[in-house]
Amino acid sequence: MSLVGGHAVIIGGSIGGLVAARTLARRFGTVTVLDRDTLPGNPDNRKGVPQSPHAHALLISGRQKLEQLFPGLTDELIGDGAVPFDPGQDLLFHQMGALRTRFSSGQLGISLTRAFLEHAVRRRVSALPNVEIRDRTAVSGLFGVPGRVLGVELDDGSRLGASLVVDATGRSAGRTDRWLEQLDCPAPETTTVKIDVGYTTRIMHREGGELHEDALLYLMSAVPPHDKRAAAVFAVEGNRWMITLGGWHRAHAPVDPEGFTAFAEGLRSPVVAELLARTKPVDDGNAERFLYPAARRRWFERLRTVPDGFVAIGDAICSFNPLYGQGMTVATLEAVELRRCLDRHGDAGSAMARRFYRSAARVIATPWQMSTSSDFMYPETVGAKGFGTDLMNAYVRQVMKASHVSVPAHRVMLNVQHLLAKPASVVRPDTVVRSLLAARRSPADLSPAVPVPGTAPAS
Repeated sequence: MSLVGGHAVIIGGSIGGLVAARTLARRFGTVTVLDRDTLPGNPDNRKGVPQSPHAHALLISGRQKLEQLFPGLTDELIGDGAVPFDPGQDLLFHQMGALRTRFSSGQLGISLTRAFLEHAVRRRVSALPNVEIRDRTAVSGLFGVPGRVLGVELDDGSRLGASLVVDATGRSAGRTDRWLEQLDCPAPETTTVKIDVGYTTRIMHREGGELHEDALLYLMSAVPPHDKRAAAVFAVEGNRWMITLGGWHRAHAPVDPEGFTAFAEGLRSPVVAELLARTKPVDDGNAERFLYPAARRRWFERLRTVPDGFVAIGDAICSFNPLYGQGMTVATLEAVELRRCLDRHGDAGSAMARRFYRSAARVIATPWQMSTSSDFMYPETVGAKGFGTDLMNAYVRQVMKASHVSVPAHRVMLNVQHLLAKPASVVRPDTVVRSLLAARRSPADLSPAVPVPGTAPAS
């Protein structure tokens, strides 16, 4: 470990900012986390995170890294109500027209709400002796000299000096482009993939055993190109089911209870509709909806010059299609890379920042490739399509079908999706042969989807 010293300021107090604070606390004399929102003292949703009321997945690799940063966090979360599960056995995954075959993976996942996880991590970070978390504090700009950031300007006109400023403001980070340009620092190239995703969530009481085959989680992915609807059911703390329904390109679930139920009844699988019929809602009012027009990646690693004293992290670098549940995990992995880069360089200069962006790009590469490739299975998706995407998608569909009957195919897909293995593992010669043979035995029903009254057409 290398002690950089001085003051680190983090703009944004969500998961990315909090995990960054943990990694910086042992490398800087003081760390200040600023958030313009009111941070609740309980695990409650907040206005500054509009996606918080919806289903969030913490991937296995993300849970492992959080456990390394906060020893004992997994047991603490489970003790307070988070639901432990085996992703191979306790998760029903309906993909490409049928369920993946179930097996004991030996991996530990935890299912919980975003607010519950954020509250637990914020409590841990707040206990660090040299970290201060200041809510209701808005940042209006950066100050410094050409090529170097020296701190942040607050809405009240005051300034906070810093050896390092971390932008963890999420998708709103585009405003920092203007701030950096005022210091003669160029903005990064940006790629957007328009997906028009929207989803709606209802919370139901959970007594146990209501979900098909006593499972704890259920995922139903769409079957491109005609069916754009997806579903997620997670058992979460407080003996509740979190049910999120939605999809791509205007296939969005209604917010009223009747429309929400009708959407569930129109899905390829009856699992969600059956669960809704067996359970009672926690709130009889309308459900929550979240709209997400486009995924976005900012290519900081391509900049010829990067400023001293500044890095971006999490959604401020890359915001993924939220239906794949990658964001919190990627932000955590990036924070670990930031720690490594600081230790290697011993300062917060441009060389450290450049190394960090290259390291972060390697973290981002796999989930970005996975999510955007899947998005481009729909002809309505607009954006820069990677070379060979269509060919790779055609093959991955065969691996998905193989996972209906083949444990090895399911295992390799699980490991890649949880960022435990590289996508290259899917195209190993033995995997290719085994998957193509197993796909022929899939029971998948890929007939056109049933339209749902009152929703936008699926094609």
